[in-house]
Amino acid sequence: MNVRDITTQMESPSKEDLALVEKAYNFAEKAHSGVLRKSGEPYFTHVFETAKILAEFKMGAEMIAAGLLHDSIEDGVATEKEIKTEFGDEVLFLVNGVTKLGKIKYRGAERYIGSLQKLFVASAQDIRVIIIKLADRLHNMRTLEFVRPDKQKRIALETLEIFSPLAYRLSIRKLSRELEDLSFPYIFPKEYDEAKELLKLKKNETLPKLEKFMRSLKKTLAEEGLTDAKTDFRQKGIYSLSKKINKKGGDIEKIYDILAIRIQVKDVSDCYKAFGIVHGKYRPLPGRIKDYIAFPKPNGYQSLHTTVFTGDGAIVEIQIRTPEMHQNAEYGIASHLIYKENGKVKRKENGNHKNNDINWFEQFLPRSLNFSKNAGGKDNQTWIKELAETHKLTAKEEMMEELKTDFFEQRIFTFTPKGDVVDLPIGSSPIDFAYAIHSDVGNHISSSKVNNKMVSLETPLKNGDVVEIITKKNAKPNRKWLDYTKTTMAKKHIRNAFGEKV
Repeated sequence: MNVRDITTQMESPSKEDLALVEKAYNFAEKAHSGVLRKSGEPYFTHVFETAKILAEFKMGAEMIAAGLLHDSIEDGVATEKEIKTEFGDEVLFLVNGVTKLGKIKYRGAERYIGSLQKLFVASAQDIRVIIIKLADRLHNMRTLEFVRPDKQKRIALETLEIFSPLAYRLSIRKLSRELEDLSFPYIFPKEYDEAKELLKLKKNETLPKLEKFMRSLKKTLAEEGLTDAKTDFRQKGIYSLSKKINKKGGDIEKIYDILAIRIQVKDVSDCYKAFGIVHGKYRPLPGRIKDYIAFPKPNGYQSLHTTVFTGDGAIVEIQIRTPEMHQNAEYGIASHLIYKENGKVKRKENGNHKNNDINWFEQFLPRSLNFSKNAGGKDNQTWIKELAETHKLTAKEEMMEELKTDFFEQRIFTFTPKGDVVDLPIGSSPIDFAYAIHSDVGNHISSSKVNNKMVSLETPLKNGDVVEIITKKNAKPNRKWLDYTKTTMAKKHIRNAFGEKV
């Protein structure tokens, strides 16, 4: 390990950037000296690899420094004062953000997955904190084999249901895909082995034909004037493949994108030219033509997709995009983060992108929140309140949801004694909390504890409260509860108990 392994991955770093990263490297190496991981490696290896992942993603010096220092405060090897003195407010803010996220645990309660995803976003306060945490989790998953089996499954499940969807929502597909595939064998070992074997057989069967087809395709493109077109393969992630096999009723022959060909051309007009060339020579499969350039996916993804008959009995998916679109597809919003140019911090421009990630996220920014944590007047990074939601909505539907309720302004996060997250409207009472758990709990609530203290049922809950509901068989709803409740669910069940129409 050497600091140059990190700095050589950075994009056009200034002298100040290099000095900051090297200082953080030396500080972290000294701070974690003598501490070992479960694998027997020095603990410093973990923070080094986290920082290296961030550098590979072309993140800025402050983020990379925070990656090196992200466990310093939590592990007690450094204080906030030391980090602030040595590295400034910016790095301290990022380190504190990652430390806060580290305290949020997933305990496998599926009904709270959505709430926990939202909590990660709300707690982070800055999108860069999420990305540092994702890099941290990626390295932990790469070394999960050294953790005891019961923790392996919990960590893998948390990764698959919380972290990977966050990465996907940020359109960092490269990261999301690896997190999925690393989690898969620990949660569904049988399905993993089956999918892995199928992938191997299918790849051995189709790769020679695809390589021959790709040579022919490249020649055809060159003959039509696209001499600078680049072609390569994309192999479907094993977890994604397994899900698609299930969707297709177990018939792998119906899956045409296990190995997809990607064509990169210089601009949008060449994308459509290549599209025409491909269809001019190879017959497309009906219903498989997708124009994500004119109509980008909600997360900003752009590309042209088509599936064609190759002429030798094979069917292959082809994706056509510009280098910028490819960068966005792999690294998503991470590719749009701040970079330095001529000594000034600017937001990266996105050329002809009609609907890039940043613009899409900005429309959902809650105006009441203060995101100006970036020191020195740096541009603020923004994200949406639905960032962590994994259900698929159209952009219009998402906007309608946003108009109904401003998530950040009107919600609080509360916890069960076991640590499960329940998000509620501001002003909610223990009655709302009880009905959010289950209607039977709400219908038989007799008293409640908040932060281990008995409170009345009309007590307004606050962000971070730990709520315990005490029930009795003979307890029944009271009509007065309607005055203390905020949620539609609670009001509906209370009115139902008195035979009132909802």
